[in-house]
Amino acid sequence: MLAPIRDHLSPKDPASSALLCSAKDYYFSRLSVDVQPGGPGFGGAGWVMSEDVNVEHLLDVFTTVDGKSGAVWGACVHFIEHLTWHKPRLVMLGPKIEALADDHPSKLECLFRLSELFQMVGNYAERKRLLTYALALSREQEDVRQLARTLRQLSDVHLRMGLVKEGIQQAKGASEIYKWLGDTVDQAQCIIALAWLLHNDGQLDNAEEAISRAIVLLPERGEEFLVCRCHHLLGVIYSSRGTVGEAVHHLEVALEIATPFSWLDILFGIRHSMALLFSDEGRFDDAHAHVEQAKLHATNGKNAPLLAHAMQLQAEVLCRQHRFAEAKSEVLGAVEIFEKLGAINKAESARRLLQRIERDS
Repeated sequence: MLAPIRDHLSPKDPASSALLCSAKDYYFSRLSVDVQPGGPGFGGAGWVMSEDVNVEHLLDVFTTVDGKSGAVWGACVHFIEHLTWHKPRLVMLGPKIEALADDHPSKLECLFRLSELFQMVGNYAERKRLLTYALALSREQEDVRQLARTLRQLSDVHLRMGLVKEGIQQAKGASEIYKWLGDTVDQAQCIIALAWLLHNDGQLDNAEEAISRAIVLLPERGEEFLVCRCHHLLGVIYSSRGTVGEAVHHLEVALEIATPFSWLDILFGIRHSMALLFSDEGRFDDAHAHVEQAKLHATNGKNAPLLAHAMQLQAEVLCRQHRFAEAKSEVLGAVEIFEKLGAINKAESARRLLQRIERDS
């Protein structure tokens, strides 16, 4: 549509508007397509990048006038999932989600999806708050599978917050639950999360052993996304050991897997890791080449948080080369983006780099 629906349609009774209901049915049908990486509908779900305002307006209207409808809240879940992968930004639906009754069948899923958006914009404290809420609901409802899922996601947010001890315990707990349930794929996801935590805790041998266990649990085909993550982490582990050849090998394998699927955020992460590796080796031209590719992935995905991360990384590399004026320009751009997104911790990290650049220049 040429302009947002809200600019044209404001009926007193939205449910009586044939045009509005037709638009709702059209968008809700498109939202139902699977958007998991590697899934058949993932690439085609990019339409949401240009039509997200229309969808959000429809959801705002129909969650108000038809708040008991499972279809409406199901569409809300799918919409947030689409945004997570294709246009990470916050939504105005958060207060409505939290206001749902605790026993509402869609509340837990909505909380999970909403928390992922907060992660994507770098607000880990808010993600942790929502997941802690979801954890309490899972225990209250005695939902073992949701309990495991929440523990795994909490382990991830603790990884990003640097709280590795807490994250390790949660990842182990989630893994044991999935093992008990006989769900090997989700168990592998937990082990991958555990391996990242072990790596960040300096337990490189244990991290490598965990990744080896995860790979054994995964099928030969159908879980390329998780296999890609395993190779990415192996590359990071070998990089931390200083084993450059093996690190590059695994990172290139990860790139080879991710590229045909156009998993932009995963490609970004791999490029980021390769840039760090080459920068540590003093191969600055190679490092900048991978940063530029990372920027391209972020731009193509309209992912402002990742673009800011790439700018901050480029500033780090430029700083190592004593190219302080260029470094300052990059990090100022990163600070501006993080501040606009409300990513307080990330903005503060970028400002510390700025202070270091100004001190050393």
